[in-house]
Amino acid sequence: MYHEHPLRILRYSAKNIWLLIFPLLRGVRTIRLDADRFYQWVKGAWFDIAVIGIIIVFGYIRWYFSGIELTDNEVVRWEGITAKIKTTIPYSSVSSVTVEKPVYLMPLRAVKLSCDTSAGMYRSADMQIMVNRKFCEDFLSRVPDVNQKNKLQDIPETTPLSVLLFSLFFSSGLSGTVYIATFFMKGGDIARDIINVSLDRITQTTEKITDKLLIHIPSAAVLVGVFFIAAWIVSFLVNFLRYAGFEVDGDEYCLKIFCGLLNRREYRITPAHINYTDLRQNLIMKLSGAVAVNVSCAGYGSAKNHLPVLLPVKKEEDLGNALEKIGVFSGVRNDFRPKPNGLMSYIWQPVILSLLVFPVHIFIKRFIPEVSELSFFFAVMTEIPLIWMIAVKITAFFTSGISVYDDKIMVRCSRMTGFHTVVAERRKLVKFEIQQAVLQKISGKCSVILWFGSEERAHFKVKALRVEDVRKISEMLGYTTGTKI
Repeated sequence: MYHEHPLRILRYSAKNIWLLIFPLLRGVRTIRLDADRFYQWVKGAWFDIAVIGIIIVFGYIRWYFSGIELTDNEVVRWEGITAKIKTTIPYSSVSSVTVEKPVYLMPLRAVKLSCDTSAGMYRSADMQIMVNRKFCEDFLSRVPDVNQKNKLQDIPETTPLSVLLFSLFFSSGLSGTVYIATFFMKGGDIARDIINVSLDRITQTTEKITDKLLIHIPSAAVLVGVFFIAAWIVSFLVNFLRYAGFEVDGDEYCLKIFCGLLNRREYRITPAHINYTDLRQNLIMKLSGAVAVNVSCAGYGSAKNHLPVLLPVKKEEDLGNALEKIGVFSGVRNDFRPKPNGLMSYIWQPVILSLLVFPVHIFIKRFIPEVSELSFFFAVMTEIPLIWMIAVKITAFFTSGISVYDDKIMVRCSRMTGFHTVVAERRKLVKFEIQQAVLQKISGKCSVILWFGSEERAHFKVKALRVEDVRKISEMLGYTTGTKI
């Protein structure tokens, strides 16, 4: 029997016990370094210290009455003092295992271990513990590992450049904003002072630069732009550190992935539990023939802002056939494509929005002339992504489609500004949905949504397919469409 690492006592004590550090630090900062004043501070703070002590003692009791046991066939964890909660996971049911070794835990020889199965809640590990290295080694010896004699040969090598490109293409200002907001909220006055000083400098620089431009850009707009550029840079750096040193190895029964610089991670994935593989692209990657290979497997990539990447950015022609056993295919043509007159099904939304942007600006300029300059700036900045979206959707129209071969199904489609090539076994398809609007019925078209089994709502939509083709697809997959389409 094992206990979790003693550091876990802090978790059992209180989830936010770190908040108590700040009043203590403020108290220490106000005293002088002499014995009399220190004695007076301790004398006045005895109640706070006692409360902290009680919290830690309570956490120790909960930690002591919790444990983990490794048997020949399963891992068992229990916790609770009066009411016991027992979790049992057979090794044969494990979909993925995650081992994290953050830099700050290395001196304490502690690791974070997560174990997940195809059951359970969305993005929630079935077992998440902090243990010592001895337990981790014992546990890993009982789950599938890569057999070096039978490992997959010619797996594409991951280079620093591919990790760099992956971080570049899949970083976003939104996730960077989350990081900055977290720093701002948890850093308190320090973060606030840093941001205020930075904003003052940016404002002063903006005034100097925009005075020399033909079109004066409002300072507020520049500040917003600078903020999101900074947020994207933060997201890029976080992603690069997260996936640096990416390595992948595997055989028919286990895939092993290593990545991370400051927090080294090891993943073990059971290929039989993979729901589907997903070759992701953006428009630039699409035009250059590059892809990032993702896999959908319970537990892998389920942490916040983590992507379930199997191979960072690689040329599609360089994928080879080493990973075909787990569903990574390339070069397969679409058997069923959108109908030639279905282009508007793909582009009508961004086209309408792009046509409305400048009329809205003209309306604002006429009735609220005080903000016309700011309105023009935002109109231009809104038009750019809409034009990009139109280009994406036109490309999606020419590349989307469905193929059914052997026991596999391949779906090519787009979501927002991204492209997906999804490959799954037919048995992983859990729902086949057909949508048909009135105008589509007249023109003999319909849309198909394919749902795959996973912890999340995984579905992929192909628009403007011929009705006859949809009937063929449904028959090949064993579904009945009837005569209503």
